[in-house]
Amino acid sequence: MRATPAGTLRSLFSLSMAILIAAAPVAAVRAQAPSPKKPNIVMIVVDDAALMDFGAFGGEARTPNIDRLARQGAMFTAYHSSPLCSPSRAMLLTGVDNHRAGVATIEEILPPSQKDKPGYGLQFAPGVWTVARRLKAEGYRTLMVGKWHLGHGPGALPNENGFDRSLALDASGADNWGPRPYMPYYDSAPWFEDGKPVKMPDRYYSSDIMVDRLKGYIDERPAGSQPFYAYLAFQAVHIPVQAPKAYSDRYKGRFDAGWEKLREDRAARARALGLMPADAAIRDLPDDARRWDQLTAKEKAIYARSMEVYSGMLEAMDAAIGRLMAHLEARGELDNTIFVVTSDNGPEPSDPVHAPGMSLWMKLNGYRWTLKGLGEKGSLAFIGREWASALSSPGNRYKFYTSQGGIRVPLILSGPGVPGGTRVSSPAFVTDVVPTLVDLVGARAQPDAVSMDGRSLRPVLTGAATETWGPNEPVGIEVSGNAALFRGSHKIVRDMPPVGDGQWRLYDLAKDPGETTDLAQAQPALFKQMLADYAAYEARVGVQPLPEGYTTQNQLMDNAMGKQRPRIVIMGLLLLGVVGGLIAGAVLLIRRRRAKAA
Repeated sequence: MRATPAGTLRSLFSLSMAILIAAAPVAAVRAQAPSPKKPNIVMIVVDDAALMDFGAFGGEARTPNIDRLARQGAMFTAYHSSPLCSPSRAMLLTGVDNHRAGVATIEEILPPSQKDKPGYGLQFAPGVWTVARRLKAEGYRTLMVGKWHLGHGPGALPNENGFDRSLALDASGADNWGPRPYMPYYDSAPWFEDGKPVKMPDRYYSSDIMVDRLKGYIDERPAGSQPFYAYLAFQAVHIPVQAPKAYSDRYKGRFDAGWEKLREDRAARARALGLMPADAAIRDLPDDARRWDQLTAKEKAIYARSMEVYSGMLEAMDAAIGRLMAHLEARGELDNTIFVVTSDNGPEPSDPVHAPGMSLWMKLNGYRWTLKGLGEKGSLAFIGREWASALSSPGNRYKFYTSQGGIRVPLILSGPGVPGGTRVSSPAFVTDVVPTLVDLVGARAQPDAVSMDGRSLRPVLTGAATETWGPNEPVGIEVSGNAALFRGSHKIVRDMPPVGDGQWRLYDLAKDPGETTDLAQAQPALFKQMLADYAAYEARVGVQPLPEGYTTQNQLMDNAMGKQRPRIVIMGLLLLGVVGGLIAGAVLLIRRRRAKAA
């Protein structure tokens, strides 16, 4: 039977409907199929931690949660930061060299001649994107808790640099037991929440309140509803060195043998762990360092206790990290979270207690430095130069300087996309972290952002490459005159007075990570080439010259006095008023008595 046109149309309609009905479930499945789940990211910055401070790197403190992340992820053993906190943090958050990022140094040691020069505004320069801003463009929720120290005023705080929620300490540090300053440069501990001044509780412990606040921010969204990036910047183990007594007491007697022994012990563990060649040497403590056996029994007791508190502070921080990890696990998000754990620079050598004028300032601000209660509320504890030299082993020197002790610090990456049990011994730098995270989450390029100086570490993590930087590719670092340049395993370094002499030296870090043998005369061609590389770096990023006779210590004193001068003048005027009133009252009393006698 021949089909009619109407029958043909009906048949075609029926066939079309059948095809649509048959295809509908597939189309529906495709539309409802979830896109690959982006991982959360938690970036943890420990303040002033040495290369070997974490247990996984051979440290004395118990850090089981950080060690777990190290086992499950990758440990970088040749990672370098800058020698000072703000420049390091600027690079860690942007992937851009600190000068190009706008944070060449810190305001506490900035000389007037560099103020407001390009790169020295000490807040992010226009066009410099933080990783928070990059990830926010990818749909991430962005959170920040802890030390900021990257500028203040309009446009400088976290809420204007890509962070949705933030609780930020806008200072180099503060008391860990409550909201008050730790040195005369500051007259308060300025905390801001979402860009507005916030009143903190009268008493807390810094590591605990930071993690509690971050947990609260995370819980503002249901688990799995939106990926988040969290920047958690602890005060541990920056001055003042403080910890709950229960943690500090776990290390009683651990450091009674002194700083020379600790430096030797760390070097031995470094050799055993492959952090340095078995036959490599280390430097002794500086010639002007005090010898442990020359200290009195009272001095030994308080300095040994300082290190017990230091270790307790690390363990207390690690316990707080453990609570955060447990919280993410309870939300079902731990396995989908990338962790970054690192330090901004090497250990802090400063002795704030015995600086000029500190005795009076401490009394006025309720601080003490005594064996009893060391590290507890009201204590201004520190470790000092000798312990810092010991902690930096196998490296030389400490924070502020570009010798290895000041810039070779731990880096751990752990989580989705990071193979577990990985050790990366090829050189890596602080500017490489953001490009790595951007690569791991597949974030888009941002043509409006200042270009990043770092490179993704993903190829060395996955085994696609053996090194991130080629043997002839130079990488420079400079902060307040202290400078270094890397070229493969070779490094030139210049440490400024009063600790250094301002002269360049050349080392082969593959054989000599302790920087004991200067190769400048033995390899003059390489030395000359690396000096030229550094000059090119300096010109490219805009390093500004320092004034004659500059030292960070003297500039800090000058800047602190300058900042406190108005307060000193007011206090002086008030004191004069009080004295004047007392004198006037005494004169009046004498006159009245004489009048009565007459």
